[in-house]
Amino acid sequence: MERVELECFLLLAEELHFGRTADRLRLSRARVSQLVQRLERRVGAPLFVRTSRRVALTALGRQLRDDLAPHHRALGAAVARAAATARGISGVLHVGFSTPLAGEIVMKAAEALRAGHPELGVEMCEVPLSDPFGQLRRGEFDVQLTELPVREDDLGEGPTLLTEGRVLAVSSGHPLSAGGKVALEDLAGVPLLTIAGELPDYRLEQRAPARTPSGRPIRRGPAVTHMQEALMLVAGGKGALLSAAHTATYYARPGVTYLPFEDADPIGYGLVWRAGGDTGAVQVFARAALEVARVFRLDQAGSGSGVWCRGSQGGGWSPRGA
Repeated sequence: MERVELECFLLLAEELHFGRTADRLRLSRARVSQLVQRLERRVGAPLFVRTSRRVALTALGRQLRDDLAPHHRALGAAVARAAATARGISGVLHVGFSTPLAGEIVMKAAEALRAGHPELGVEMCEVPLSDPFGQLRRGEFDVQLTELPVREDDLGEGPTLLTEGRVLAVSSGHPLSAGGKVALEDLAGVPLLTIAGELPDYRLEQRAPARTPSGRPIRRGPAVTHMQEALMLVAGGKGALLSAAHTATYYARPGVTYLPFEDADPIGYGLVWRAGGDTGAVQVFARAALEVARVFRLDQAGSGSGVWCRGSQGGGWSPRGA
């Protein structure tokens, strides 16, 4: 018995229409009829009742459909799993995320993959503030969604998935909190919390710049390792924290006021992996993340929140290696 006979029978049992079945199989109606008749000869009895107005399954046809369908699905799933393994799209993908917003994108991308690639599991873990690339380099993460740019010789990055504005977290009793907004020059009037650990210079400058655009020095406040520690210091008046706009939503707390910037460049987010590590699994995840971010931006634009201000420039997924 040929597979095309079984596929033709199961499709016709679903559609109960020779024309639609022929279109789905990309065959002629005559060929569909020929395959069904050949299967009926093998079985020894009619499987369909055909009239000028309708097609219906016989009792024997319903029995054969019910017996065959689970096995046909299992065969298709087995072939799909084998193909996924051959492409490196199986097992568990370990994904890091640097912020709650990045974590939400990662979570939604993992959910989207469960339907299309059930053979690929996704495990998620937060990237520590004080060690932005260590776990990725050690192989604890296969890929991570983090702030851009990434200027590491041994790491590659994909396109910008989405961007958002920046805010300054200050104590609610600080004079700046009364203004409603801040400019980069205002940073000269408050110590900025910095990040403990071995951060690259460009990443530290992004988190805690040394000077304002006009060249005025910015004082350095205490070094922190976790966001909750930073917000406790902010609330206590020990310094201010330069952060992403979504922090005001995910980390709202008494004693801390979040002030949007009038003139700061937005923060972009993208996927990063070890050079040469853009495997089939990483690329499948990247395409899912790109689509999730696109929908995320549309949802936010519709809600009028204004947090996610720009998205990726361009269309599909095209990773850039280191």
